[in-house]
Amino acid sequence: MSSSAQTDPTKKHPDDGFPAQEQEQPGTTDETRPTPDHGERSYRGSLRLSERRALITGGDSGIGRAVAIAYAREGADVALTYMPEEQEDADETARWVREAGVKALPLEGDLREESFCAEIVERTVQEFGGLDILVLNAAYQKDRESLETLETAELDRVFKTNLYAQLFTARAAIPHMTPGSSIIVTTSVQAFNPSPGLIDYAMTKAAQVAFIKALAQELGPKGIRVNGVAPGPIWTPLIPATGWDAERLKTFGQDTPIGRAGQPAELAGAYVYLASEDASYTAAAILPVTGGKGL
Repeated sequence: MSSSAQTDPTKKHPDDGFPAQEQEQPGTTDETRPTPDHGERSYRGSLRLSERRALITGGDSGIGRAVAIAYAREGADVALTYMPEEQEDADETARWVREAGVKALPLEGDLREESFCAEIVERTVQEFGGLDILVLNAAYQKDRESLETLETAELDRVFKTNLYAQLFTARAAIPHMTPGSSIIVTTSVQAFNPSPGLIDYAMTKAAQVAFIKALAQELGPKGIRVNGVAPGPIWTPLIPATGWDAERLKTFGQDTPIGRAGQPAELAGAYVYLASEDASYTAAAILPVTGGKGL
């Protein structure tokens, strides 16, 4: 787990905004200023996931990297997917995983392709001998001027990345999962408190909540738990790649009760909890990590 020292959450990370910057999708860590904190120096494991086998989509950077590092330090082998443009980030995440003394399996490809979603499950099972934890985390968002100007190609990209890929991957994974396994979906505060500039992204996040609750009912009798984490404003490469202007970045996260954006490392514990035996009676839940923003 993370350090047990008590801190003031309003002062734990900078609260004075972020500098103007812009990236193409998908964003990368080395171009993100300041560099997000994924728990590289702070997360301390206690083998709560010893001998588990995990697959994390979008595990190369941001929240996915934080979860990968935490899972590895809790004793789990970790497979992670990434896009070709994210090779450097994926290599770095895999290095951190291996340093924890467990296996890392980077998987390059596009989750919008149904065949790739099936392939990543098969390769994980072949390499690790099974699959116990599936984290459906990969996502795409872009700032929209208006619904009127939202291009169909962009709508397709958002829906295929955020919804189709999750359905395809879960469908392929379920036959390999046994009682005690866990599926965790990264949804968003946007599912409950949507911004007009993220209308299509927010729609997919709301749909994910329905997916979590429906699938939890289906798989609960089989002993497979399905839950979600709803992040608020978290500083990841996705943010400078969203297309926001300098003022939006400067104030990013400052409208939360805690008064700042969160860091990926601050979500890791939620994913560890939901995958662990501590959450054996937790299903169909949406765990908010939002800095106090309401769902």
